[in-house]
Amino acid sequence: MLVKDIRDCSYFTAKDDSILCELLHPLREEGEIALRCSIAHARLPRGMSTLPHKLQESAEVYYILEGEGVLHVDRESTEVKPGRAVYVPPGAVQHLENTGDGELSFLCIVDPMWTAEQDRETEIY
Repeated sequence: MLVKDIRDCSYFTAKDDSILCELLHPLREEGEIALRCSIAHARLPRGMSTLPHKLQESAEVYYILEGEGVLHVDRESTEVKPGRAVYVPPGAVQHLENTGDGELSFLCIVDPMWTAEQDRETEIY
């Protein structure tokens, strides 16, 4: 069994300008774990947006924990709020806006696991 506590995570500013901690990543755990996906906890301060980017080979699911925002995926947009999960297909241009009064907090589940090599900054459509 592997147990991780988000309160023990170290946060950093990611390439897309979100504040992120890798909660569970198969390549960063002690010992091998049989898991294809990575899970990160992300925060986006009030009034901020992530930079447009795409994951070349991986799908991503955003699961919103708190706050409100708008997630843009290619030419579509949807409002996000607590309890919503949004699937982002591989290769889709994505960025997230915090439109609420406080911080936007969410999980990023990436399958297969996130790697820096496949994460590309891009222009908005």
